[in-house]
Amino acid sequence: MNEEWMKRAVEQALMGIAAGQSPFGATIVKDGKLIAAGHNEVWRRTDPTAHAEVVAIQRAAAVLRTIDLAGCEMYTTCEPCPMCAAAIHWSKIARVYFGAGIADAQEAGFTELTLPAQELYRRGESAVQIVGGVLRAECTALFSAWLGRPDHRVY
Repeated sequence: MNEEWMKRAVEQALMGIAAGQSPFGATIVKDGKLIAAGHNEVWRRTDPTAHAEVVAIQRAAAVLRTIDLAGCEMYTTCEPCPMCAAAIHWSKIARVYFGAGIADAQEAGFTELTLPAQELYRRGESAVQIVGGVLRAECTALFSAWLGRPDHRVY
């Protein structure tokens, strides 16, 4: 685990907030090198699936020219929702590190499904490894920064 990659995910989330998007960011790393990064683009794309994790997966697949992201790690500012957790599984990302949890997103007003990613992976017999609480304070602070903007929108 390298906290620098989570700091990059936080930077992505801040870019998204500045662009009127929701406060989520993600990076994908392979062999110690940044492959792709992204922030939530739900409002920009008018696409409810354009979560930071999905955007980062799309970009990584394009960079690597494959849908098989085996050997990659993801750093994401918030615990992946079930949709993102499934996309991570299907792309074969080996490990996910996240900062804020589902409850933090709910406190900010998001209508999160309360199924923890770890539980989804366990029940689905996925090989994805997941570690939470990485730079949690920095990641939860993103919600306050976003809520402080008059243009913030919840979905």
